[in-house]
Amino acid sequence: MPSFLACLSRRVAGVTLVAVGLLLTVAAESARAHFLFLRLGEHAEAGRSVDVFFSEYATTGDPKFVEKIAGTKLWTQTEPGQFKPVEVRRLPDRLKALVPSNGPLSVIGRCDYGVLTRKVPFLLRHYPKGIAGDPARLAALTPNKDIPLEIMAGEKDGAVIFTVIQRGKPVANAKLTTVDDDLTNEEFETNEEGKATWTPKSPGYYCVYTGVTLPQSGEHDGKAYSEIREFATVSFRWPLVPRADEQAVGLFEKALAARAAWHDFPGFSANVKGAFDGSTFNGTANVRADGRVTLTGVTAAPAAAWIEEQLGSMVLHRKASPPSKERPVLYFADDDTQHPLGRLLTFSGGRFASSYRVKNDQLFVVNRSFGSQNMTITVDENSKNTEGKFLPHAYTVHYWNAADGKLQRVETAQNRWIRVGSLDLPTRIAVTAASETGLSVRTLELSNHALLKSESEK
Repeated sequence: MPSFLACLSRRVAGVTLVAVGLLLTVAAESARAHFLFLRLGEHAEAGRSVDVFFSEYATTGDPKFVEKIAGTKLWTQTEPGQFKPVEVRRLPDRLKALVPSNGPLSVIGRCDYGVLTRKVPFLLRHYPKGIAGDPARLAALTPNKDIPLEIMAGEKDGAVIFTVIQRGKPVANAKLTTVDDDLTNEEFETNEEGKATWTPKSPGYYCVYTGVTLPQSGEHDGKAYSEIREFATVSFRWPLVPRADEQAVGLFEKALAARAAWHDFPGFSANVKGAFDGSTFNGTANVRADGRVTLTGVTAAPAAAWIEEQLGSMVLHRKASPPSKERPVLYFADDDTQHPLGRLLTFSGGRFASSYRVKNDQLFVVNRSFGSQNMTITVDENSKNTEGKFLPHAYTVHYWNAADGKLQRVETAQNRWIRVGSLDLPTRIAVTAASETGLSVRTLELSNHALLKSESEK
């Protein structure tokens, strides 16, 4: 979502809001237009993040200007009046911060860009903002009293309602300018109550910005200035609550249908042996149709619990689900059609934030948010069974702390299969986990498979 912040005002008008131009040369060696963009993404790998970058383009950062915006501070608001600072990390061409994945969200920031000279020396400040989520809950969020200039935004009757707040008070006749990813503009003004209404012409990312000039002199980083120019933006994806995209739903359903599934699964028994964190085990396993596992001969409790978890989870994921009357509600999370792992699809609704990447009729990535932890499963290798359906051979699971984004654990898993009747049953499960406590290696080998009798055969 573009957030046009580095723009010059066309005229000085005391503390009155002024129109802002689109062109800004922020360095003596650059005559091209550059802007500070804020893009609030959907839940994806490692969680949900917001990017801040200074560039000519709405989707690509420019390494030359990262130093100038490195001091940007960001705060999130998910509950009215509760502003939480977030850690802003510096990347080669942008800044990035981890933000909450669930619920309504407002992200606001402050960037003291520095002193520039255009006829007069001035201190340039930016107040970028991004919003997402249910309009009714967004309406309850409040302005940040520590931000001098802010645009509040909400939705009503299919339009966006804006309120310009300057030092705690609504501003009448404030000029607002819209910008989409193609750098297309529209202009309108607030009414006497400081409010304005605008309806985007089509779905997409948008930004609305305004500016103010203050006749205030001072010094910043050893450079004198005679005025302060402040710019506020609010960026968002329209509509605020994305609707189901038929193409996204179709990609997801096609990928699900291409997975190998256990139809009419009666359960099975098999001999088991393997290794668990340095110790070995062997015995037998009885895996019921509902996923319950009974072990014989495996006496070590940690190993037994791990085997039960692995086999029970496999039943949950491989067993064919009954047809659902309701189709999933999915939409494309972004416009990136060239990602190596496929299009990012976001699942709307449900208890946890979820997203997927689909490519070549395969689910290559599954992202989950479990409150305190974010998880990403990345498929490294699939194979096809007798019916031409995909079976997982290798995948990697990453776990991140949702609060600070730190990587907690990485697991690599390998699965091997054998055909028994009309089912593909596991012959080997190997999991290697790396964390701050060290490396864990666990293997489970299964042999002498036998299908259990179904209910009708008993």
